[in-house]
Amino acid sequence: MYPNRVCNGSKPRIRNGFAVALVCVAAGALGVESASAVWPFGGRGYPDPRADLGAASSEILAQAIRIPTVSPEGNERPLAELLVRVARREGLEARVVRTPSFDGSERAAAWARWAGTGARRPIVLLSHLDVVPADAAEWSVDPFEGVVGGGYVVGRGALDAKGVAVVHLFTLIELAARGARLDRDVILIATPDEEAGGQSGAGFLVHEYGELLGNAEFLLTEGGGIRLGDPGEPNVWGIAVAEKSPCWLRVRARGTAGHSSTAPEDTAIDRLLEALDRSRRIESEVRTVPEVARMFAALAPIAPPEDRAGFADLAFALQWDPDFRARFLADRGRRALVQNTVAITRLQGSPRTNVLPAEAFAHLDARLLPGEPCPAFARRVGAAIAGPGISVEPFLSFESRSSPADTDLFHAIRQVASEIDPGALVVPRLIAGFTDAHYFRDLSIVSYGFVPRWLPPSETQTIHGANERISIENLKRGVHALVRILEVLAAGDADAERPEAERAATR
Repeated sequence: MYPNRVCNGSKPRIRNGFAVALVCVAAGALGVESASAVWPFGGRGYPDPRADLGAASSEILAQAIRIPTVSPEGNERPLAELLVRVARREGLEARVVRTPSFDGSERAAAWARWAGTGARRPIVLLSHLDVVPADAAEWSVDPFEGVVGGGYVVGRGALDAKGVAVVHLFTLIELAARGARLDRDVILIATPDEEAGGQSGAGFLVHEYGELLGNAEFLLTEGGGIRLGDPGEPNVWGIAVAEKSPCWLRVRARGTAGHSSTAPEDTAIDRLLEALDRSRRIESEVRTVPEVARMFAALAPIAPPEDRAGFADLAFALQWDPDFRARFLADRGRRALVQNTVAITRLQGSPRTNVLPAEAFAHLDARLLPGEPCPAFARRVGAAIAGPGISVEPFLSFESRSSPADTDLFHAIRQVASEIDPGALVVPRLIAGFTDAHYFRDLSIVSYGFVPRWLPPSETQTIHGANERISIENLKRGVHALVRILEVLAAGDADAERPEAERAATR
């Protein structure tokens, strides 16, 4: 629909040639004259996925983007209802699950299932429905218009994580279309509230609706994917087996209130700024946890020649090779995998320019390596920034747990990588962010961050940024790859012929 609105006169808000290229290539260059010529909806409201998986999945993703679900309010229930309607239309068992709502918002999760034989425990496909805010001034198109064109779907949530939910939904639809009889149920869960910590989403479902998990054995969610290699280099299938832990801290400052024309020296604002300046000087030791050591050992074959030995034995090199250490830590993404990090993310002071508040506060987003408890870290931060009127308190935290890499699911992913992406490296990894996976790891469900989509850095950088987008080809390939992973997992013989030495490398 939007290609015609952009190219034929009734235009959504578009600022530059980037958007025109995305949208008009599909409509003008292909000679499309009407929306119905592209998508003959009939009574379905979207194309038949059996006839055109790309058109169907991109249309549903566009509709999902047009439903505003901005965190922290979310209001995800209309989106959950959309996914459930599509699932039921395609013959799946599905339901909307109400979750805690605040300030009048309507929050809910979507649940759907393709039933297997029950011979083995289910696998859960987990995504989330809420998105972070988007500054429309930074975008080439309206971030909530769900523009489809030029082979892409553009809008907030295209990657994180409405696009994930759509890939999961159409994976179940494809299984239903094939009449696949797997040995385990495949369960879709799309939750609210992930961007705010998930306590009213995945955390609530785990504690109040545990039966919807069906005693699951495995779970796949966001957090990993396929990084396109440079020319001559293999693609990297990154599977997140662990995450850094969040330790969100509120720094509160109290001081003398009054009129700003006669500011005293002990204002809350001054005290807060001084404390925050001290927080920026906190040094974190370099520490190589086993998950990170294993990750870089797996990446060693494609590292620059001067770094291959260091990648292969990361802990040793970081301690004893100063040149390697300097190169490694110069990359902030790599540095975040061997150090705790602290970022100042929110400030609040006076509501009026001419009023000195009695209290001001800031939020610190700390991300901790596995094995680092938040309370102990908060005490260290408190000691480092201590001053008159300053207090520090955690308001969101959980401990990080790892999932083993020597499992049937990991080996199934490895086998499918060898089938459809020959030469690719399959790498177990730790990620610096966090997802809802920890709620399920707490239940001893083997949980991996992995969505099969082939992304260059130019697209991954749009997550939480401007012009977030995913190609329609990635939607299709993601569905087909995920279906194949589930088929190999059901066959139960993934990696059966691998030498024991190679199997041991993933343990």
